[in-house]
Amino acid sequence: MNRVDYPLAADLYGDLLDDAPSKRASFRDYLPGLTLAIVAALAASWIAEHYGAPRMLIGLLIGLALNFANADKRLHPGLGFGSTTLLRWGIVLAGLQVTLSQIAGLGWESFIWLTVMIAAVILVGVGVARLFKLEPTFGVLAGGAVAICGASAALALASLLGERRVSQAQLTLVLVTIAAASAAAMALYPAVAVLVGLNEQQAGWFLGSAIHDVAQAMGAGYSVSETSGQTATIVKLTRVAMLAPALVGIALIFPRPKEGNRPRIGLPWFVAGFLGIVALQSVVTLPDVIVKTGQGTAQFLLLLAVTATGIRSPMNMLLAQGWRTATPVIGATLAAMCLGLIGAVLLA
Repeated sequence: MNRVDYPLAADLYGDLLDDAPSKRASFRDYLPGLTLAIVAALAASWIAEHYGAPRMLIGLLIGLALNFANADKRLHPGLGFGSTTLLRWGIVLAGLQVTLSQIAGLGWESFIWLTVMIAAVILVGVGVARLFKLEPTFGVLAGGAVAICGASAALALASLLGERRVSQAQLTLVLVTIAAASAAAMALYPAVAVLVGLNEQQAGWFLGSAIHDVAQAMGAGYSVSETSGQTATIVKLTRVAMLAPALVGIALIFPRPKEGNRPRIGLPWFVAGFLGIVALQSVVTLPDVIVKTGQGTAQFLLLLAVTATGIRSPMNMLLAQGWRTATPVIGATLAAMCLGLIGAVLLA
C-alpha cells in the first residue's frame, strides 16, 4: 500500500493504514489542529445563523477552503481527534433528540414502513454504486446517509467502515452531495407535497421521511404548517433513532478483521451510548437545561467533525473521484422521495 501525506484517523475497529502514528498523542499534540477546527466551526455557525444557510454545508465549505493547512503535520492529531472521537461523542448526545414515546406515537405501521424504507434506500445506494463500478461500501455510505440523517449518518458510517473501505475523499464527496441534495429537497419537496395533493399530516410525514438532515426536514415541515412541522419532526427523529440499529446491522455485515478463525463482532461504544441516552430520556424526565445544552453540544460536535473532515480531506484524491461518485446519493435520494410519498399516502 502506498504511503500518503495526509492524516488518517482510526476507524471503529482500529484498522489504521500503514502510516498511522505509533505513539499516543498528548493534549499538546491535539491543540493546534483542534483549535483550527473549533475556530472554523464557530465561523460556520455564525455565518449559518446570520444568513440562514445550512450549518453543515457552511462548515464543510470552510473546511475545504482551509485544506491547504493540512500540509502542516502538527495539525494532524487534533484534526483526527475532532473528526473521530468528538464525532462519536456528538452521536451519543444526539440521543437527546428523540424518545421511545415519540417513536411509538407514530404507530407500528409507520415504524415498519420507515424500517423497510431505510433498508431499501441503502440497497439502492449499493445497487447504483455497483452499476457505476464503485465499491459496495461506498454505496452503503451514500445510501445510509440519505436514508437516516444526512451528514451525521455519513460520518458515523465512515467511522464504522474505516478508511480501508471508505476513503476521506469519498466521505467528503458524500458530505458535499448530501448537503446539496438536502438543501434542494428542503426547497422543492413542500411544492411536491402540494402538487400531489397531500394534506398537512401527510405532507409532514413525507417531508420527515424523505429529507436528509434534521434541520432541513423540520424547516420544510414548518414552512407548510405547524401540524406538518410537528409531524415532520417526529418522523425525522424516528429515522435518527434508527441510526443505532442500522450501524449494528452494518457492523455485522462488515465485521472486524478475523483473529485466527474467529470473527470479532461487537457493539460500537458510541452506538451503545446513543441507545442508552434514548432509553434514559424515555423513562426519566431530564431537566430542560440539560436536554437543550446536550442537544446544542451534539450539534456543535457534529459541525466540528464535518469541518475537520473538510480540512483534512486529500484534495488530489477528491478531485480525481469524478461525477460517478455522486450517483449513489442521487439514486438513494430519488428512492427516498418515492417511498416517502407512498408512506405518506398510505399511513399518514
